Amino acid sequence: MDISIRKANKSDYEPSLCLFRQVHELHVSERPDLYKENSTPVSQEFFENQLNDVKQHIFVATIGNEIVGVIVMKEEEITENSFVKARKVLFINSLCIAEAQRKKGIGKTLMKYVFDFGRSLKVDSIELGVSEKNPDSIEFYESIGMTTKSRKMEIILN
Repeated sequence: MDISIRKANKSDYEPSLCLFRQVHELHVSERPDLYKENSTPVSQEFFENQLNDVKQHIFVATIGNEIVGVIVMKEEEITENSFVKARKVLFINSLCIAEAQRKKGIGKTLMKYVFDFGRSLKVDSIELGVSEKNPDSIEFYESIGMTTKSRKMEIILN
C-alpha cells in the first residue's frame, strides 16, 4: 500500500467533506449538547478560506487517487507575558482517516509528515485536543509519542 501525503487543493473539498462528516458525527454522538447534526460541517467557502490562509495548512493522505485521510492545522503564536514564554505552536484542528482505512498505518504516516512539517516551520510544539470519550484516538496519539499536556474539565449546569 503506497500512501502519499500532499497539500490539499480546492478539488479536494468533496472527498474531504466525507471525512469531516465522520469526525463531526463522532462529536455529535459523544456530545449532542454541544454539536448539532449537520451534513455539511465544513462549507466549501470555509475550506477554501483555510487553503488561502498562510497560517493554516491542510494535507491529504492518498492511496492512488483516493483521499483516505485529511489533517487541518493552524500556526499559532503565543506572546510572551509575565507568566509565559513566547512560543510557536502548530495546532491540529482536525484529523480523520477514512473508517475503512483505519489501522493500516495511514494515520502514523500522516502524523510523521506533520511532525517533519512542524520542524520545517520551526514550531516549538504540535498540539491538539482529543475527547476523553475517544480512547482509540488517545491510544493512537500516545503510540506516536504524544503526551497529555492538560485536561479541560466542566460541570454542566443546564
